Amino acid sequence: MGEAERGESAPRVFVSFWCVNKHETKPSFASDAQIPDTWDCPRCGFPAGPDKDNPPARSRTEPYKTHLAYVRERRSAEDGDQILAEALAKLRGQL
Repeated sequence: MGEAERGESAPRVFVSFWCVNKHETKPSFASDAQIPDTWDCPRCGFPAGPDKDNPPARSRTEPYKTHLAYVRERRSAEDGDQILAEALAKLRGQL
């Protein structure tokens, strides 16, 4: 459906955002919308802000962790051995 079929579009405003890599992004917003403080840079993914000389710092993201990594944070090796022994005993019909 083209704009002619939809009628008048809302008045828009373009706002420039800059990231730490000096990439500029210019998303458009409705003129009566609240402009966000930061915007994700589509080129590098870092946060971008409206101040060209003082862009937001790079966000520190946690590396991807597997389920096993989270379990190892909560349980000791001894806990794991005990749980494994209980599970094996249950499978063997000893419990």
